[in-house]
Amino acid sequence: MRQRKVLIVFAILCSILCLVIFLPFQKVFAFTETRTVHPILHFIPLTTEETFQIRYTHSIHKSDVLEHYQYIGGKRIQMVGMEYEDLAIGMPSNPEENQILTERNGKYYLQFNNEIIDNFTIFIGDLDLDLVLIYEHYEYDLKKDLQRGSSYLFEVKRLSLYEQWKGVRMR
Repeated sequence: MRQRKVLIVFAILCSILCLVIFLPFQKVFAFTETRTVHPILHFIPLTTEETFQIRYTHSIHKSDVLEHYQYIGGKRIQMVGMEYEDLAIGMPSNPEENQILTERNGKYYLQFNNEIIDNFTIFIGDLDLDLVLIYEHYEYDLKKDLQRGSSYLFEVKRLSLYEQWKGVRMR
């Protein structure tokens, strides 16, 4: 009888341990390498702050572009807007439906109304130009943390402890 109780307690403890290790509970910004057989997951743990920005230097006109995002509804991403200095190649000069373009003090501000996506792909170019993700007043240098010349699927997701151990935490 005592041996049976020990086995039951052991089974319960093993079940709890498996839940703790394999249950996805940590919300993260996830960068999963695309176009590879064995993708490596890089991640940034999230806190209660829901907004983030991506800042990059445009490869043609060499000025900074700042994109504003917010994650909503658990895993969805809302494109809030972007600010930039040039209406040259690759930058929006005419707003589309549900967009507002304004100019103030030599900068252009493009606002998106209700642009909600699940994820997007980001290409890490092999150029010595800035590409950073800004979250909680900290800049994550994507060119240092991710492989240049590779594409990554960016999404908000939950990871288990096991997935975090297998992945690479960005600092």
